[in-house]
Amino acid sequence: MFKGLLLEKGEEGLSVSLTDLEESSLPDGNVTVRVGYSTLNYKDGLAITGKGPVVRKFPMIPGIDFAGTVDSSDHPDFKPGDKVLLNGHGVGEAHWGGLAQKARVSGNWLQPLPAGLSEREAMAIGTAGYTAMLCVLALERHGLMPNQGEVLVTGANGGVGSFSLGILAARGYRVIASTGRPEAEARLIALGASAIVDRTTLATPGKPLQKERWAAVVDSVGSHTLVNACAQTRYGGAVAACGMAQGLEFPASVAPFILRGVALLGIDSVYAPRALRDEAWSNLAKIAPKLLEHIGTEISLSEAASTAARLLEGKVEGRIIVNVNAT
Repeated sequence: MFKGLLLEKGEEGLSVSLTDLEESSLPDGNVTVRVGYSTLNYKDGLAITGKGPVVRKFPMIPGIDFAGTVDSSDHPDFKPGDKVLLNGHGVGEAHWGGLAQKARVSGNWLQPLPAGLSEREAMAIGTAGYTAMLCVLALERHGLMPNQGEVLVTGANGGVGSFSLGILAARGYRVIASTGRPEAEARLIALGASAIVDRTTLATPGKPLQKERWAAVVDSVGSHTLVNACAQTRYGGAVAACGMAQGLEFPASVAPFILRGVALLGIDSVYAPRALRDEAWSNLAKIAPKLLEHIGTEISLSEAASTAARLLEGKVEGRIIVNVNAT
């Protein structure tokens, strides 16, 4: 038996319960993992509260990432006792995820836990930190260098934003943080922000082309914020888009792209190929200890449902680490 956060859907709607489950109830897969830590991401919040169409079949264990120890394996790359992590691949959406004490998945979805990282540290990074590193790597492949000017990070107080800010600062960039929480300024400065801008300056419709300011942007917000970020990006710059906290719509003009040569780089963290995942996690393992002090808050599995609601209400700062064995 193991404990898991189970989502079920019936005639009366969505129900969420922390319950005991038989190992035989786990879905198909060739690797079974004893989960140590998972996380709460924005997508998990939508799934647990039912406020977004994240879950594609029920019943479901949410949790889009986890770290733990291999219990049993029929996959050639993994054996019992190996430390592993998983991000994406539809877990917590179409396949039972990490908010439980056990998980069974395809070994093709797993990665070895990077040397120097504990399970807890890996989940303090989680999908948010991994996505942030994918954004930074994409911008640097486009040609971004620290001497080119300011880099804007929107949604800077969230998980992806916090990590993007810390990663960029650690790599020598001058980073400007956009947030709607002035009380978080000290924390964002500690992470490496050089200055703070109020998110309201970006969140409403603006002109198709605006004063050039940013050498690059990491955007986890979408909608008008992404549109304005593109409109303010300097000639030849790039914007890495990875989120939709403000909305999925993109009510934009093509002007920044055809008149300033701005590149809009879409970042997919769910199905990124293994080589790119390994590159991202290798980079994260080198800088993570300097970032985690200001980013992670730990909760128990029994607190996950209530915390998910607070997360969607914007009442949670940074990363939420779930110790699934503390119930």
